[in-house]
Amino acid sequence: MASNPPAKCCTVGVKHEGTPTGKIIKVAGKYDGYLATPPADKKHDGVGLLYIPDVIGIWQNSQLMADQLAANGYLTLVIDVFNGDPIPLNRPSGFDFMAWREKGSTGDNPHTEEAVDPIVVAAIKTLKEEYGVKKLGGLGYCFGAKYVARHYKSGIDVGYFAHPSFVTEEELASIPGPLSISAAETDSIFPAEKRHKSEEILKKSGIPYQITLYSGVEHGFAVRGDMNNKVIKFAKEAAFLQAVHWFDYYLL
Repeated sequence: MASNPPAKCCTVGVKHEGTPTGKIIKVAGKYDGYLATPPADKKHDGVGLLYIPDVIGIWQNSQLMADQLAANGYLTLVIDVFNGDPIPLNRPSGFDFMAWREKGSTGDNPHTEEAVDPIVVAAIKTLKEEYGVKKLGGLGYCFGAKYVARHYKSGIDVGYFAHPSFVTEEELASIPGPLSISAAETDSIFPAEKRHKSEEILKKSGIPYQITLYSGVEHGFAVRGDMNNKVIKFAKEAAFLQAVHWFDYYLL
């Protein structure tokens, strides 16, 4: 694998302050999505972003990030790839992540590729057919990174990962378009050896790529970092700007 499966660090973090300004919509009539719309005078016409979240799904932090992407001109949809069954922030000890992935909290709502792929395809279709998106960027945080990698084939043109998990080497090698990655210095899921292997794969593929390593931070920093910590705050904000600059250059 180009990154390891998720672990406890995927759900530990800090809720950020702010008031989301977007709206909850239904995608394909059944999946929740959070839609952040840019101001009319800043909107990039025909361009949109699909935000595929970490296992906490649509919540305060992902909503605020989508709002900020919209403030930079990008219509942004955060899609609930967990079909109403995300993992709570700072989950209790003993939580069986792999059982949740295979069967969900209720035993009949899995979060495997077979379950998640159709939700991502539906979100891409909604952005293109209902919102007029012709050029699409994909952001994948932790769990979501795998599905950005898997869905260039479904309509993603440019991608961005932060602290990816579950991405296979084959999925990474199959990416046909530009990809930017934000990585944490301390990350058992995307450690140095996986990062270096990813560099080899991306170099061989010949696509435009960027891998930026942020010191002093751990897995999850780009979404759930402690904004009272100066080092983490810088890394979180820089990773966000990394994504925006990447899309500004390769998507517009």
